[in-house]
Amino acid sequence: MAAAADTVHYVALGDSAAAGPLVGGQDGNLLCLRSRSQNYPAVVAGLLGARLTDVTCSAAKVPDLSARQYGIIAPQLDALRTTTDLVTLTVGGNDSELVSLALGCINLLREPFGASCADRQQQQGNPARARIDAFASALGSTLDEIHRRAPRAKLVVTGYPTYIRPGGCFPAQPIWARDGDYLQSLVAGLNTAIQRKAREHGATYVDLAAVSVGHDTCAPAAQRYVEGLVPVSPAAPLHPNARGMAAFGRAVADAAR
Repeated sequence: MAAAADTVHYVALGDSAAAGPLVGGQDGNLLCLRSRSQNYPAVVAGLLGARLTDVTCSAAKVPDLSARQYGIIAPQLDALRTTTDLVTLTVGGNDSELVSLALGCINLLREPFGASCADRQQQQGNPARARIDAFASALGSTLDEIHRRAPRAKLVVTGYPTYIRPGGCFPAQPIWARDGDYLQSLVAGLNTAIQRKAREHGATYVDLAAVSVGHDTCAPAAQRYVEGLVPVSPAAPLHPNARGMAAFGRAVADAAR
């Protein structure tokens, strides 16, 4: 990291969990749905007094870090320089298709009326877990490339927050208890894979799941860090709101210092 008297040159990489779709202060890029003032990269930059280059983009996957997303958005890694001091990365949720899987777990009626997404995944051979394994391999190569392009930078990699507590909160969030537990187990598996790759490839890991315990989609509206299927604060469904971004930004800034 740069000395305290210097300006910290900070590049934020990643997907919507970092970009902050529909959180306040959206910039003009309607493809990336990025908050310029209230996502966690903006919070980190403010706490550290850093000069921020935020290239996070909603729906980003690992390949979008090194290639054009939508065929238009420049590769995120192109923002890195040899003078970069700090890099943050949040990625993997789209590679493993966890949000789309969660949307497929909605049940408006109690059991036995409906179908369990956990049962469906098991019948299909747990493809979500296979996608997490494939993502982890690609993540390691990406971390090495970040180090190559920004050799003096501190690299901070985050996991994903706690989305739903054990047993869920049906019908407040219309996901059966066992499906909610299954979804959160996949998030935990993804976080474990990210943490392992961060350790193996010289990055610092920040556990946002721990930061958000008690502030999941089942929490009272004023205590949520993550919005539910029907947001009650400005944010996309199943994404951090401004309160969550502030908490995550503090945790990332502490790790970056």
